[in-house]
Amino acid sequence: MKLCSKYQGVIEYKEEDVITFPKGLPGFRDLKKYILFSVEENNTFNMLHSIENLEIGLLVISPFLVAKDYEFNIEDNPLEDLKIENEADVLVLNTVCLNNDIKKATVNLKAPIIINNKEKIGEQLILDDEKYLIKQPLLKEE
Repeated sequence: MKLCSKYQGVIEYKEEDVITFPKGLPGFRDLKKYILFSVEENNTFNMLHSIENLEIGLLVISPFLVAKDYEFNIEDNPLEDLKIENEADVLVLNTVCLNNDIKKATVNLKAPIIINNKEKIGEQLILDDEKYLIKQPLLKEE
């Protein structure tokens, strides 16, 4: 199958690549099916792209590249909903908000996207932890 991404061109994928978000994502509750792929020529960023609406793609990054000590607890309900049995099956991503000035780009560490890579099920959580910001600077100031 093929997806014509507005920014990444034609992306080929298989049915088994589709990640289902049963609850949708905040702001996109009606969109349930996405694919994840690397941003061309950049290993740091990925694109989580809807296959139901070609206009919707979220730039995402591993939170551990931004905050090495990033950690949180997942309550029992999301663990059950995501069918998580093994920590190795879990992928954690956070959305990136770009700006014309790269120094002003931010990462939403308050709302991680949790994906069970084995089952291809995902959910975005909202953390009740004041140490994580919605607009955490992507780059540390020097």
